[in-house]
Amino acid sequence: MLEESVNENISCPLPIQHHDKIVLGHGSGGKLTHDLIQRVFFPKLGNRILESGDDSGIIDLDSGVKLAISVDSHVVSPLFFKGGDIGRLAVCGTVNDISMSGATPLYFTAGFILEEGLDHQILTNVIESMEKAAKEAGVLMVAGDTKVVQKGKADGLYITTTGIGIVPDNVNIRGANARPGDVIILSGTIGDHGIAVLEARNELGFTSGIASDVAPLNKLVSEMLAECNELHVLRDPTRGGLATTLNEIARQSNVCILIEENRIPVKPPVMAVCEMLGYEPIYMANEGKLIAIVPEKYAAKLLETMQNNRFGSESVIIGTIIEKPQGKVLLKTQLGTTRVIDMLSGEMLPRIC
Repeated sequence: MLEESVNENISCPLPIQHHDKIVLGHGSGGKLTHDLIQRVFFPKLGNRILESGDDSGIIDLDSGVKLAISVDSHVVSPLFFKGGDIGRLAVCGTVNDISMSGATPLYFTAGFILEEGLDHQILTNVIESMEKAAKEAGVLMVAGDTKVVQKGKADGLYITTTGIGIVPDNVNIRGANARPGDVIILSGTIGDHGIAVLEARNELGFTSGIASDVAPLNKLVSEMLAECNELHVLRDPTRGGLATTLNEIARQSNVCILIEENRIPVKPPVMAVCEMLGYEPIYMANEGKLIAIVPEKYAAKLLETMQNNRFGSESVIIGTIIEKPQGKVLLKTQLGTTRVIDMLSGEMLPRIC
């Protein structure tokens, strides 16, 4: 009944407005980003591995080993914020992208774009932060590159990273694997990173006390796989937040995702800032949370395992996978109504990661 009643009220989304020039929204991780990828990158560079649409590409070697490879660029502004900095963000973000395929992250590379005039101490602090994060995650930096551009041609420091990991045998975790009847687990509160960066920019006018959730999730994922090797989907909801990430999965798997608003954990200060600024927490960036989509029979035990890890202590079940309307995400509101939630359409907070 729910599927039928909601389906009758779904309207066709408005077409994306194409731009002759790049705009900030193309870096949002939302509709404009996906449109740019489909129109510009895939027609020339697309292949089976790239077009899978997951956080890392999976490469099958002749030896039988499966490699997971990811790449990420980090342009967060400011460079330092409560709970983290661009260095920790670069390492953790790379580790997490590899981990979302069920792979064990082992190595990463880093390319640094430095702006002329950058203080040596700032660079030293960032590198020390990367060192600590790499030790925490148990990964090694094995290659790097440094370039310097003229003053005013960058914003202090940009970092691009590549991650490499190995996918264990019999693990097949992909965005296209969600199935009707599966349960959706979220590993904790959403929006913390977005609000922490916003506060660091002095754009709130007050102190929220919120720290970024930036953290390496590979050990949490390892514990989850030890409990259940039939995980269907893992994804970390970074740019575009929970709503955009769930839309990606719904489209990849050609299913409908139904989540309940009153089950989604949001810290009161995050909710207060969002209400004040007119933002929805489900679109806010996160850097230390994951979404797990698993068969119902494993959900209760997996939830317990996640809650026993410090990075999953606030894990909750937020919804289920249903069959129709395919490719859609539905939100059951606290008022009891059900509405369609779409990808982030523009740029909510630029330079967030």
